Amino acid sequence: MHPLVHDLVQDAVPPLGGAIDVHAHYLTDRLRTAMTDAGHGMPDGMPAIPEWSPRAALELMDQAGVRAALLSVSSPGVHFGDDRAAAALARSVNDEGLALVERYPDRFGLMASLPLPDVPAAIAEAERALDAGADGITLKTHYDGSYLGDARFDPLMELLDERSAVVCLHPTSSPCWEATSLGHPRPMLEFPFETTRAVANLALSRTLERCPRISFIVPHAGAALPVLADRIAAFALMAQPGPAVDVLVVLRRLYYDTAGFSLPRALPALLHLVDGDRLLYGSDYPFTPGWVVQALAQGLAEDGGLTPPQQAAMLHGNASRLFPRFAVQSAV
Repeated sequence: MHPLVHDLVQDAVPPLGGAIDVHAHYLTDRLRTAMTDAGHGMPDGMPAIPEWSPRAALELMDQAGVRAALLSVSSPGVHFGDDRAAAALARSVNDEGLALVERYPDRFGLMASLPLPDVPAAIAEAERALDAGADGITLKTHYDGSYLGDARFDPLMELLDERSAVVCLHPTSSPCWEATSLGHPRPMLEFPFETTRAVANLALSRTLERCPRISFIVPHAGAALPVLADRIAAFALMAQPGPAVDVLVVLRRLYYDTAGFSLPRALPALLHLVDGDRLLYGSDYPFTPGWVVQALAQGLAEDGGLTPPQQAAMLHGNASRLFPRFAVQSAV
């Protein structure tokens, strides 16, 4: 058993003490039905679609010490092959998410879903959702085999840059997962490499340079980026015509959440790439079960390897700058 997945100790004081969770998911009845009808009853090879309700989420947040959670739709997203159905589903889940924000404005935020790869529809939904009060946007690593950074997504990226949007990246099953997942659920191996592949393409395509006002959040302590950043940077120097992308510089401008098993190795590795002002807390609930969320939160609180200022910045200080409406609530 992983050393951080231990018997949960019921502490009187929640371990996180006012955290802002930037990597939390929600499910609606319509989304659940659409996933099941499209053959995603075991999403990305996981055993089942997890249960989720506002009440259960708030109870876990209180137990762990999470003051606010930015909700997003996880993989496989909202597009199951039909552009019109995807646009309608994106609007539905976003409207239900906005209703949750209206009901619990101090506890929930929304990272809106888009019906990609239909770029015009995605642009329309991004504008609508942001104008309606969404706190940001969530994007999958690839859509129909085209990775973020592909030129087909440039019009959307330009809009998000104009809006100074916060964008949470989330991995999904790779286009060739049948050949590469080795029969295991894709979150085990495929998700970290999906994230790394998408961020590398965003950097090498110069999308990150062209769209500096987008605040990208990279999940899972940067996935494989802390280990591969120098390799990617070296190949950028050798292989690209003209002035090379300074990969390390653009990677240091991104934000990174701690969702998943960021300890004992991933978070220390990430801190060799970025400073503490780039760290954010993430739970990945409910795709990470509640008892695991609490155990991992306890590990971050007790032995995260962060200085007290870094710990405070990771838990709520950095997120307060990205999501100013939560700043007052986080300063406790």
